[in-house]
Amino acid sequence: MSQSGKTSWATARKIALVVYALVFLWSARRHGIPVDRSAVMAWILVGFVCGSIGKSRSDQWRMIADWSIIVALYFAYDYSRGTADQLGMPVHFTGPRNADRILFFGADPNVWIQKHFYEPDTVRWYDVAGSLTYMTHFIFPVAPLVILWLRNRHQWLMYVRRLSLIMSIGVICFVLYPAAPPWMAAQKGYIAPLSRITGRGWNHLHMHTVSKVWDRGTAVLNGVAAMPSLHAAFSLFATVWVVRNKARWVQALGALFPLAMCLTLTYFGEHWVIDCILGWLLVLLAWRICNRWEQRIARHNYEQN
Repeated sequence: MSQSGKTSWATARKIALVVYALVFLWSARRHGIPVDRSAVMAWILVGFVCGSIGKSRSDQWRMIADWSIIVALYFAYDYSRGTADQLGMPVHFTGPRNADRILFFGADPNVWIQKHFYEPDTVRWYDVAGSLTYMTHFIFPVAPLVILWLRNRHQWLMYVRRLSLIMSIGVICFVLYPAAPPWMAAQKGYIAPLSRITGRGWNHLHMHTVSKVWDRGTAVLNGVAAMPSLHAAFSLFATVWVVRNKARWVQALGALFPLAMCLTLTYFGEHWVIDCILGWLLVLLAWRICNRWEQRIARHNYEQN
């Protein structure tokens, strides 16, 4: 391909990406930020396609393969509960509860925080902040998948490698140890009554589309994927990825985000505190494994050259 042809394709690619961004912003404003898994995967695919305009056929096939990996990982996560059912794995109600009681000297933190802060007839600022924090789970881990893929494939591979390992280990845990979240344990009488209030902040902001999509998702997807918490894991993963090379004060400030996610999940009755802690440990484990593997590969390549 001539230099002028490459320049033309590059211009067309930039225009397509700008149009893609504008359409996404329009759709988000009109219909809400997509949280439905199929919609998210569709948006990622369109972003990949726009970024592949003018590239070689081999690059386009690689784009399809890259996107397929992401789809497989996310849908395996969503539907892991079906595998647990087929294997006849029992749902655990008391193990996570007992772990939290050990951490909090016999108290149930979910019950305590709702008792002191939840007001059924009033939506407080922290209800709204919590719903927005919870929603970042659908945005922060996904956004870099498109941005890094367009800008730096090496960084994209590093990101996907860690994300894949986190999700894969998480899915294995969900299959082998299905754990009921606090709101479900409360329904069965294992702890004091809890209200599942995750969507009240969205409704207060008139983000009814997000709330409806979330309600549909909770009805059909994995309801016992509580341990470890991938909400907590992804919040730490996204934070570490962004601040890992920044100043210490930036890293300290970034640590507030996963802590806010844990507090939100506890208050909403979506997760036990032990779920969040194990989610964070999962990130550290996956990061360490990937670091060692990448160092070994780099050392091998250096020795070969």
